[in-house]
Amino acid sequence: MNQFDKLSAARLRAEIANVSIGREIVVLEETTSTNDVVRQMAAGDWPEGLVVFAERQTAGRGQHGNRWESATYQGLWFSILLKPQLDIKDSARLTDWAAKTVAATIENHCLLPASIKHPNDVYIADRKVAGVLVEMCARPQAPHFSIIGIGLNVNQSRTDFPEELQNCATSLAIVRGNQLDRHQLAVELLLNLDRTYLDLRGR
Repeated sequence: MNQFDKLSAARLRAEIANVSIGREIVVLEETTSTNDVVRQMAAGDWPEGLVVFAERQTAGRGQHGNRWESATYQGLWFSILLKPQLDIKDSARLTDWAAKTVAATIENHCLLPASIKHPNDVYIADRKVAGVLVEMCARPQAPHFSIIGIGLNVNQSRTDFPEELQNCATSLAIVRGNQLDRHQLAVELLLNLDRTYLDLRGR
């Protein structure tokens, strides 16, 4: 485990008042996939804006079912429950929104150049640092909902990645040469997602 504390739902909520995204926050030590957890919770009475973080995912996934490596305590792995009133066919708008917000947060918070590789990956130079997975869920006789899964490599060293990914993946710490405070980065990212989501919905 690195020098920074584990994520805390209480600490995160204390720093992001009066928001839609992050109005409810859950931090799990380990789960299969945060998208799966949010899908299960959506069947209950959880509000739009619920965010579930996991310190480790055992079956994190990216686009087209690809496995997403989620090294314990080294990144931000989380999913958001949204009810955006968009048609299922418009899910690309959510992917674009989330990827752009992640890239902008990297640039503004970390002062690193980030670009989007269409449709859902965020790169620094020629290496992947983050990814977005949007799943639209239709329900009979009920409004559909969306799950926005985000994975951001923060404090991994090169050897934290499997050998087959070491030449194509990176982390913010590798590029910067020092580790980051994941808590502060999570706060910044949630605030930016909340603000830009309101813009997407036209407030």
